[in-house]
Amino acid sequence: MRYATPKTAAEAASLLMEDAARVLAGGTDLLVQMKSGRLAPETIVDIKHLPGLRDITREDGGFRIGAAVSGAEMGEHTDLVAAWPGVVEGVNLIGSTQVQGRATMAGNLCNGSPAADGVPAQIAAGAVARLEGPEGTRDVPVAEIPTGPGKTSLKRGEFVTSIFLPARPERSGDAYLRFIPRTEMDIAVAGAAVNLVLGADGTVAEARVALGAVAPTAMEVPEAGAALTGSKLEDPAIEAMVDAVRAACKPIDDKRGTVEFRTHVAGVLAKRAARIAFARAGGQA
Repeated sequence: MRYATPKTAAEAASLLMEDAARVLAGGTDLLVQMKSGRLAPETIVDIKHLPGLRDITREDGGFRIGAAVSGAEMGEHTDLVAAWPGVVEGVNLIGSTQVQGRATMAGNLCNGSPAADGVPAQIAAGAVARLEGPEGTRDVPVAEIPTGPGKTSLKRGEFVTSIFLPARPERSGDAYLRFIPRTEMDIAVAGAAVNLVLGADGTVAEARVALGAVAPTAMEVPEAGAALTGSKLEDPAIEAMVDAVRAACKPIDDKRGTVEFRTHVAGVLAKRAARIAFARAGGQA
């Protein structure tokens, strides 16, 4: 096995064109997969030292988060937490405190898990991933990266260099919630993220709702966002949103939850997340 530390993104992309090459950023998924025998890469491409990949920077009123920035570093960034608390909440649910010191938002995305805690809030935020590859740089909405369990839309040789969270309008807020069988350090049975922007009269002007762990990929539910738009989260709007969320669910049955249970819980989580996001948007939390 070869360990490579490229000096440029183009060099990293070239190395990743090789057979059985894998990216190392935080390594919290890669090393586990290697130790379990699921992966045996011939080349490990360490991208942590590439320029900008360890940085959180302001850009166009939003934030560009390098692919090697850990969840712990995100949680310590006061401005980022204030602007996008739901995104940071999702990332900081990944693993233990020790894991959060290494795990990255980009790695959580590229692992392709339907239950990835860091992904639904990114989708609800309208986050955009910047990819580097043999053909150059391109920007892709985070929602278009996962394509199935363990699969992504990244082309051969491509890797994520950063994720961009857009500028935050005034009177806006987001939240992410999940359900797990244990109190911590478990995989989501269902997860829901809600991102709201309020108008001057306190009604919802924009709404995005995204789910995790209830379909082959994390996904946005446009019908759920539409149900909240124009409301102040009155009961009929909430009920319509919950109905849309549950209609969109396509979960599996397994030892951690039945189809019926996951579908029900997704609606409950979306309702609670919407209320938290609404309170944050109104300056009440």
